[in-house]
Amino acid sequence: MPTFDTLIRGGTVATASDTFACDIGICDGRIVALGQDLGAADTVIDATGKLVLPGGIDSHVHLSQPSGEGIVMADNFASGTRSAAIGGNTTVLPFCLQEKGQSLREALKRYHALAEGECYVDVSFHLIIADPSEQVLGQELPALVADGYTSFKVFMTYEGLALSDREMLEVMDTARETGALVMVHAENYDAIRFLTDRLERAGKTAPHFHGRSRPIPVEREATHRAISLAELVDVPVMIVHVSNREALEEIRRAQQKGLKVYGETCPQYLVLTERDLEGLNMEGAKYVCSPPPRDKASQEACWEGLQQGVFSVFSSDHCPFRYDDPQGKLAPKGRTSFRWVPNGIPGVATRLPILFSEGVVKGRIDLNRFVALTATNHARTYGLYPRKGTIAVGSDADIVLWDPERTVTITHDLLQDGSDYTPYQGLEVTGWPVLTMVRGRVVAQEGELVGEKGYGTYLTREKSPLARSSGPSASAFTA
Repeated sequence: MPTFDTLIRGGTVATASDTFACDIGICDGRIVALGQDLGAADTVIDATGKLVLPGGIDSHVHLSQPSGEGIVMADNFASGTRSAAIGGNTTVLPFCLQEKGQSLREALKRYHALAEGECYVDVSFHLIIADPSEQVLGQELPALVADGYTSFKVFMTYEGLALSDREMLEVMDTARETGALVMVHAENYDAIRFLTDRLERAGKTAPHFHGRSRPIPVEREATHRAISLAELVDVPVMIVHVSNREALEEIRRAQQKGLKVYGETCPQYLVLTERDLEGLNMEGAKYVCSPPPRDKASQEACWEGLQQGVFSVFSSDHCPFRYDDPQGKLAPKGRTSFRWVPNGIPGVATRLPILFSEGVVKGRIDLNRFVALTATNHARTYGLYPRKGTIAVGSDADIVLWDPERTVTITHDLLQDGSDYTPYQGLEVTGWPVLTMVRGRVVAQEGELVGEKGYGTYLTREKSPLARSSGPSASAFTA
């Protein structure tokens, strides 16, 4: 009689704190045994020569999100979670966007309907607060936090999304009272509008001027202001997609003061630069995202943030639009000015390979920090640990087998998302996921999707321990 449903045998297991030779016994979708010579199983997976890692958790992705008149996001839940699985991810956290005049309950009902029966990996939603009315702050948000929607995002830029300082303070105060975690997109909206208008008056409308409209001071000032507002309210905040040293130093100083301020960066700030926006004609639109890629010095600063723990999570900010499509990057208005080019690039499937190749293989970070930055710290930050984000008895069997020596040249056809390009086309990486398992079931193997649509489930989350803790952010994480 087999002891386990599945046995993963002969691999090298790595967590955020340890690396060891170990077999893994799985029953009913959970890890039930770790050890040697564990016995028989219905299915045995040979992991000889492979790394056995916790499945990636990407806590910053955009799927099926309203994107403005005439613009359609390239990935729905089916295509987005399919690509996530191909890239070694077992959980993604997309954003449920509240539009002006809409209740949060209405937004969630719509968003759950879009996800229902469509997902290949597990999902959980952040809330985007665009209309912090008295009812939202006084009734809806507290009830939703109690229901497991324990994180929400506020924007300091974008038409229809940017909140005033007073509105941000009100949202932060509700977060403090309910024990929720606030994510902040930190860019100065008025400064961007001023610079955009000035560039357009000068006829500087090509895609590469997008970066000129959002220079480093725009991000630095907003980061400082967001931290100051959070300090006033005494609430933890996550500053997302940080792109440069000056914003990094604002976060570092806050952490050194003992404030509960956390940071995130993304692949585009490690391997892309402002030069990528300079493609002929509209090719630079492929790289338009916010904040924009910077320069080599900013890349080095972002690596420093990952190495020193200023950034505790590494996410993709997967925000996909098709390039050659009038509902995407080449929308009619977008051809007239960078102002109208949809902001965002695809990247959920390439996040793990880029960080492994550029980080672990090149000696910038070790394997355990890789696991922390791509899985464990996401689970800890957003109330999913220890169910997700680690390999331990009792945890979900969310596991990725990794070939640390496989060299792959990234091309869009490998990624199986809904976009028609990848900004990382032609980048050679060493290290590649060869099997992705969600709750004990293989969903992707050797670049092919083998799971069933609808197997992915919605996850109700606990309150973030970061929102309940005190002291510098570094103490909240294992690596």
